[in-house]
Amino acid sequence: MSPYDPSAFPSFAVTVDLVVLTVRRHALCALTVRRGEPPFQGRWALPGGFVRVDEDLGTAAARELAEETGLTAHDPAEPTPVNGAHLEQLATYGEPGRDPRMRVVSVAHLVLAPDLPAPRAGGDAHSARWSAVEDLLHADGAKAPVTGEAGGLAFDHDRILADGVERARSKIEYSSLATAFCPPEFTVGELRRVYEAVWGVALDPRNFHRKVTGTPGFLVPTGGTTTRQGGRPAQLFRAGGATLLNPPMLRPDV
Repeated sequence: MSPYDPSAFPSFAVTVDLVVLTVRRHALCALTVRRGEPPFQGRWALPGGFVRVDEDLGTAAARELAEETGLTAHDPAEPTPVNGAHLEQLATYGEPGRDPRMRVVSVAHLVLAPDLPAPRAGGDAHSARWSAVEDLLHADGAKAPVTGEAGGLAFDHDRILADGVERARSKIEYSSLATAFCPPEFTVGELRRVYEAVWGVALDPRNFHRKVTGTPGFLVPTGGTTTRQGGRPAQLFRAGGATLLNPPMLRPDV
């Protein structure tokens, strides 16, 4: 076996990009930041940045989220998430030319959390905001060029966002991940609106109630009620111990 020569291989940088999704005013929203530095200065992008030499990927993702937005997500190594946020690796993107500065490989992460406050900009971001996913994604669902197209997000972030949204849409079919968008105690109606926001469809309330309360381990009654939705008191639930739903909550055909 020939000796390994590190100089025979090109060097590259590693970044983390974050698809941060929440439900605000019954709409699925993604966190975007306006870039304050080249390249794509002034363009909106997903939050993220370079991984430091002494960091693992999860630590870098949590740091970038806090630095660029003031928001927090849990350390993946910790058993209990902070503020109910869910953080997981999404995919890796490494096409040549995706960053005009150098060869860059990005390990994208998906962050899901209940209704989050208005973000604050930091790091190399000029400003930050929540934007409705339906306004960010292309109407035809096509992936943008890797260098970012006029009017879209910077870099290849249109593609990363689309992949993150599809991951969230598919995972709430077969897992209990939809409860990550809810407060610790929630009603079936509030959970239904999460499904409606993520999937972009209207669901029949009675049919939905029957499915979620009949799925073993999905929801646990707290014994309390609330009138925060108006009208009659609604029963409160918390997330159960099930991670996989059987039967799954299948997306309706649209």
